[in-house]
Amino acid sequence: MNIPGIRSVIVLLATALGTQAGAATVVLGGYPDQIQFIDDSTGHVAQKVTMETGLPSNIQLSADRSKIYVMTLTSSGFEVLDAKTHKVVNHFTLNTPTLKYRFLGGVPDPAGRYFYTLGWHIDKLNDRFRFGKQQYIVVDLKEHKVSQAVDVSDEDGSGNRRPSFGISPDGKNFYIFDKQVRVVDTHNMKVTKRIDLAKPDPAWKQDINIGTAISTLGNASEYVSLFMSQDPYIHSKTFGVGRFDLTNATYKFDPIGAAPNSVEGLQVTPDGKDGYTVVENGEYGNQRCEFWHYDLTTNIAVGHAEFPCRRRFYFGMSHNGKKLYIYGAGYDVAVYDAKTLKPETDWELGNDITMAGIINLP
Repeated sequence: MNIPGIRSVIVLLATALGTQAGAATVVLGGYPDQIQFIDDSTGHVAQKVTMETGLPSNIQLSADRSKIYVMTLTSSGFEVLDAKTHKVVNHFTLNTPTLKYRFLGGVPDPAGRYFYTLGWHIDKLNDRFRFGKQQYIVVDLKEHKVSQAVDVSDEDGSGNRRPSFGISPDGKNFYIFDKQVRVVDTHNMKVTKRIDLAKPDPAWKQDINIGTAISTLGNASEYVSLFMSQDPYIHSKTFGVGRFDLTNATYKFDPIGAAPNSVEGLQVTPDGKDGYTVVENGEYGNQRCEFWHYDLTTNIAVGHAEFPCRRRFYFGMSHNGKKLYIYGAGYDVAVYDAKTLKPETDWELGNDITMAGIINLP
């Protein structure tokens, strides 16, 4: 028996189920105190979770992808969400009436007990606020307190730069990817090794802020990102892809070419074959922004395309590597096709997006 109407319904239902099955969830921070869970096939905000401690400033996915760690700016707070149920399972604030903290991001240890970060404490005195020195700070997520704080040496100070972070699978080494790569022993928070590879000059110096961590690779033993290498004689800069073995504190650097004015935010497809960055030149009326596409098997640039700049923005990628996201400083996410580098659509989210970063969940 052939009934066209029923056949059409069955086809539409199968298509819908197939789309739903292949969909992933994008996690973003939103003002004033939201974590948003977005269906990446439709751009629909499926759920908003309120943070008790305030504005999300940093979000991290645990190595086993079971928990989401959120740092909040309002009260120097920490919140932990279950990645499947999206429920808050732990939250607390470090601020007191006379003591506050400011952090530059960080990373949880593999066991989920401690969070390693870089920041300052601020004392409220009777007549003024006193900023302490920049410190390596260990937050005990179980006891809800700072368990260790060690001053950063003058040669290693990051200022207001926002570095990237990594942790070894055994939790013994804390990595800071900044103007040098620093390896810090988590037992005493002392630098044990410095590597002369630098992250590119941070684009946020020009009010542009681009994602720094790659969650699409899903490999807790390896950190992959863009780095700069400088010739010691004529000081010419070359940019390329650095692959760090977080277990052995070793690395491989594959140069790509002469460093442009600003290149940031490497995103890598799940198969590791293709990489994408954003290159920005000029500013204000002369500002130009481009996607650059790299073949990471040969470490050469294979394509580029200009896209409309925003004065401040962030860069991310979908879980399957097929979409590129430009978001932040607004209520929308601009979605681009990774293969053609052409715009696809805009997602209207209803909340201004914070600088917390982006996470992809299955």
